[in-house]
Amino acid sequence: MASREEMSLSFGSAAGAYESGRPDYPREAVDWMLAPVRDEGRALRVADVGAGTGKLTRTIVEAGAEVVAIDPDPDMLATLRGNVHGIPTFVGTGERMPLPDASVDAVLLGQAWHWVDPVAASAEAGRVLRAGGVLGLVWNIRDESDPWVARLTAAMHGSHAEEMLAGDGPQVAQPFDGLEARSWSWTRSLSRAALLDMVASRSYIITASDAERARILAAVGDLFDERRRAEPHGAGDGAETITLPYVTRAYRSIRP
Repeated sequence: MASREEMSLSFGSAAGAYESGRPDYPREAVDWMLAPVRDEGRALRVADVGAGTGKLTRTIVEAGAEVVAIDPDPDMLATLRGNVHGIPTFVGTGERMPLPDASVDAVLLGQAWHWVDPVAASAEAGRVLRAGGVLGLVWNIRDESDPWVARLTAAMHGSHAEEMLAGDGPQVAQPFDGLEARSWSWTRSLSRAALLDMVASRSYIITASDAERARILAAVGDLFDERRRAEPHGAGDGAETITLPYVTRAYRSIRP
């Protein structure tokens, strides 16, 4: 099995699958994370760290903020620039952001805090945030209270994020003092290709052997067929999608 570091840097090789398969973030979650620093007199300055292909970046832009996107993988940032035009992009990490001190109102990380060293990343977020700025962490997680979704996770293996959120949750360190949390439940319609791309974009699958990857994707394809037959539109009306329930979990903390 690949190391944690290898997994964290693997996504660029599957940037297309990541963009196709991963869900966007609910606007409500982004608005909630930014609410403590919202100032109607000016646009917020937000760093999207671990920005990937721009899934969170787009929603931050829709919320009316000025965004700088940071990611350790140049291939992911190249895809982001094609998806979200006019956004400055920089190679960097949660522990080392190429930003001046006290230069942003918010630092947001989507599907990314589980890859960082929370002590070092907290200190770095504290450096680049202005006083009163907000650190926001967000994950889209499949809702495993649905038995079929639990079987899907078993087929494609759990992730570091899912393990963390099922345990004690994300941790922050100085200068932050704990996290406030909220969650939102919603559903997403997925084609077979999008479901397979979602699975193929996960670090465990990207770094697996060809045989293991093919086995997992075949099992997921079988699960798609089962789900489609079971859903109301699966009885022959030609629909080629299934419904996948998600829970978005967001966290925020204010820099003193």
